[in-house]
Amino acid sequence: MTIIDMPRPSRLRTIFNNRLVRFVVMFFATILAYAGTQMFPAVTIPHIPAANRESFAVMTEAVSVILLLLTYRAFVRWMEHRKPQEIAWRKIPSVVPGVMIGLGLFAATIAILSAMGVAHIGPYTPGPAMLAATNMAILSAVGEEIIFRGVVFRIFEEMFGTLVALLVSAGLFGLIHMGNHGATLVSGAAIALEAGVLLAVSYMLVRNLWLPIGLHFGWNFCEGGIFGSAVSGNSFKGLWNTTLTGSDLLTGGKFGPEASVIAVAVCATAAVVILVLAVRRGQWRPLHLSINDRG
Repeated sequence: MTIIDMPRPSRLRTIFNNRLVRFVVMFFATILAYAGTQMFPAVTIPHIPAANRESFAVMTEAVSVILLLLTYRAFVRWMEHRKPQEIAWRKIPSVVPGVMIGLGLFAATIAILSAMGVAHIGPYTPGPAMLAATNMAILSAVGEEIIFRGVVFRIFEEMFGTLVALLVSAGLFGLIHMGNHGATLVSGAAIALEAGVLLAVSYMLVRNLWLPIGLHFGWNFCEGGIFGSAVSGNSFKGLWNTTLTGSDLLTGGKFGPEASVIAVAVCATAAVVILVLAVRRGQWRPLHLSINDRG
């Protein structure tokens, strides 16, 4: 009888077999990468000649997005020993319906607020100012989806099931936005409910990050680039300048209309529809405990 002596996994690989360890390492690695892509242009652009700033901003944005995707891909390959199918290039077409959903949801929010006499859409003012909103929408969509859906939701779902992953990822998503200008407990809860849940169930539906990336971009671009509203407390100039008057509960206050109860209601409705579709596809994973994935 021949006895095959199987090689023991290295100590490092044994450590990374623990999903909780992988989560901590990947969470902080992607957070730092995302922070770096935000800090670099903020530090360098003031030193770039004014005539070259737009092209520099576009180039920096493109490089930042590529670096974020490569960082996530490298950590998945290194720590999980698999191909990151959730960002496979062949699945990029999922971005398109995501963008359409995001644009539609924010447009619906503004339409309702306008009908209520809360939102007032100013004159059409095309110009290069949209570039800042576009860059913000792209970078935040890629960076935040990698962190909160690619790392937080995905790994927590593997460890504890879908319900826990939804609660944790949505809660952290709302919490991290509490540091933004004009943020309140209400805006944090709104972001957690409307965006945290909606984007997580979008990932659940297709099991790739491109759909929530598109949705995230579509919402932020429509909010800042088209309607010129504040996006998570940051002001942008869009094709139209939209002002909101009335109670902060309806306008979202200084944080922007995404903190409005109308935005929460619109996105929660969409989230329920997508969640039902995901459950029917068998994408809901029951409660369980699975910290280690290999022996």
